[in-house]
Amino acid sequence: MYAIVEDSGTQWRVEEGQTLRIDSRTAEVGGDLTFDRVLLLSDENGVQVGKPLVEGAKVTAEVLGPAKGPKLEVVKVRRRKNSRTHTGHRQRYLTVRVTSIQG
Repeated sequence: MYAIVEDSGTQWRVEEGQTLRIDSRTAEVGGDLTFDRVLLLSDENGVQVGKPLVEGAKVTAEVLGPAKGPKLEVVKVRRRKNSRTHTGHRQRYLTVRVTSIQG
């Protein structure tokens, strides 16, 4: 059984027990997070495609905690001008584990 859910403009294909790194938000570690924007639901009965959402379907996930992505460095060097800029970025994520898919 799997589902396709939308969260913060990103679509995820999720199964029970799967771990995801979603966009950062405030959530209590050990708490539950519910995704109610289910676009597609597949189970033993077949596939349900929403128009645009599947009615009554939801995905529940357990919050594992915050996480950080890889460190990105941006270096701009302009030749013969002794002009250099160095900036960096590190994205923050929230790690969740899918516990149930209901539909």
